[in-house]
Amino acid sequence: MDPSPTLARRFWEAVEPLHSVVYFTPEPADAARALGLRGWWTGYFTGRVAPLGPLGAVPATAVLYGFAPDMVARALPGAWDRATPDAVLRARLDAVGAALERTLPPGSGDRLAALTELLEHAAAACHFDGRPLAAGWSLVRPPAPVAVRAWLAATVLREHRGDGHVLAAVHAGLRGLDATLTHVATGAVPRALFEAHRGWTEADWEASRRRLRARGLLDRDERLTRAGGVLRRQLEEATDRLAADPVAALGASGVEEAIRLAVPLSRHLVDTGVVPVPNPVGVPRP
Repeated sequence: MDPSPTLARRFWEAVEPLHSVVYFTPEPADAARALGLRGWWTGYFTGRVAPLGPLGAVPATAVLYGFAPDMVARALPGAWDRATPDAVLRARLDAVGAALERTLPPGSGDRLAALTELLEHAAAACHFDGRPLAAGWSLVRPPAPVAVRAWLAATVLREHRGDGHVLAAVHAGLRGLDATLTHVATGAVPRALFEAHRGWTEADWEASRRRLRARGLLDRDERLTRAGGVLRRQLEEATDRLAADPVAALGASGVEEAIRLAVPLSRHLVDTGVVPVPNPVGVPRP
């Protein structure tokens, strides 16, 4: 990790825990089960791609990028026979609102309202060329509760950044698991987290290791070579550069104000155990 993170990266680190409550609180999973969706991952996949409509496994795997195709195929498209994308989306928003109400610190309403205005302004400035997830979430009508509005704006911003990361990784010639393995090789996130949450087999991991070693990016101890370190830094720099739209819209002072408002809320979520660190998302304690 760059010891001097860019403004775009600091912005993401400050805001991402607000989005990530959807993965680490029980309310969204309970809402998915109430719709008849079986299994936590079915709720995850349907909830994440719901704004794009009833996607099948192949396009969903493409936009999500880092998941094993078989893992996605166990959920999609079959889940859409039990719940429509609109029903999934409504249930997810309601559940996130309940989760944030329960987990955010008491008395944070004014701070959250001020942050929401900045996040919505930043999200409205995003461009979506080649960014399907962010484009889909940008079309979701903002709900009335401030906490859900904050979550929705944070979601557009994180998917905008995430789609940009996928663009940068594909440009670098990395498949989904290759990008994951280079991330693991930085030491930032343990491989066990991804093994439990991405669905790849040991044969898949070995094939990725062979590809990366053949390119001179990984050594036999699964550490980045010098060339691998350069590629990984370039990938992160490109991700930050492609996340410039909201930074440009807010300006340096606006981003710093958003960070100032978001950090106490996000730290509370981490410090109370709502959002664990380390995590498969890769976001640290801000």
